[in-house]
Amino acid sequence: MAKVSTNKNFHIAKNNKNDEFYTQITDIEKEIRHYQEHFKDKVVYCNCDDPYESNFFKYFALNFNFLGLKQLIATCYIGSPIANTELSLFDYESAENKTTKVPHKIIINELTDENNDTAENLEDIVISLTKNKNNTLTRLQGDGDFRSKECIELLKESDIVVTNPPFSLFREYVAQLIEYDKKFLIIGNQNAISYKEIFKLIKENKIWLGYNNNAKTFNKPDKTTHTLGNTGWFTNLEIKKRLEDLILYKKYTPEEYPKYDNYDAINVDKTKDIPVDYAGAMGIPISFLDKYNPEQFEILGIDRYVEDNPKYGHRFSIKGKEIYARILIKNKKL
Repeated sequence: MAKVSTNKNFHIAKNNKNDEFYTQITDIEKEIRHYQEHFKDKVVYCNCDDPYESNFFKYFALNFNFLGLKQLIATCYIGSPIANTELSLFDYESAENKTTKVPHKIIINELTDENNDTAENLEDIVISLTKNKNNTLTRLQGDGDFRSKECIELLKESDIVVTNPPFSLFREYVAQLIEYDKKFLIIGNQNAISYKEIFKLIKENKIWLGYNNNAKTFNKPDKTTHTLGNTGWFTNLEIKKRLEDLILYKKYTPEEYPKYDNYDAINVDKTKDIPVDYAGAMGIPISFLDKYNPEQFEILGIDRYVEDNPKYGHRFSIKGKEIYARILIKNKKL
């Protein structure tokens, strides 16, 4: 495969609405192993996933029994550019030009060894679907968009949503999950932390970061791979790391921690440098949220949108120079 490695890919995807980035199964496995207890007897919905291109669907289908799922649902949208799926289950809009997939939903209620090869795999699912045996594959009436009435009805039936939603629709996607009070584990650009709508949810402890928040390699429909930096998992499933205290060791000095020109808070350039003995407001890079423990720190706001910022809408500055985004926090234990 050809490989493209650049952080600009996120911005290109957002501007061009080119959101066809497919998560590799190794990244899915690394993250979901921390949440296994959440899935027992639950209905999992992958609502941005071509069932036989999406590694989210493959992961949950192959681990259906291991996780003890009650049901797995996946839907894909019309116009997906991926043709010749791994297992030829899908109809197409044109028999001559197999490039426009018809939107389908697939529902898995059980995984059994249908071909008697002593293993449970995707072939067993295909056989069960062709027999219409407890698992079903049906054409959607609409376009398969997660905002469609049809997909919202499926969302209402689900317990946990797990997927890689379109980058350009991240705000809208998260808003829908919150509106319908759904548990979720999704991938997004960590810069979304600074979106006003997303940060409000973080501040209110309605959403937080998962475990593996770093650059990841995604597959594209044209068979290239793209490494995207600042990629994170966003969730509202409780995880152990969220209640682990950050170990602090540095002492506060005015020289090392200057105050902002336009706000009464000190600047901290790195999470590991948070002073152990400072009780006031501190500005921290957004990467701090990877280590955030709500029992140890209080989030006061984000620079541009903190209510008492005299230059509301603008970032903080030091010696006249505006700095990158800062989250305002206080140590609860001082």
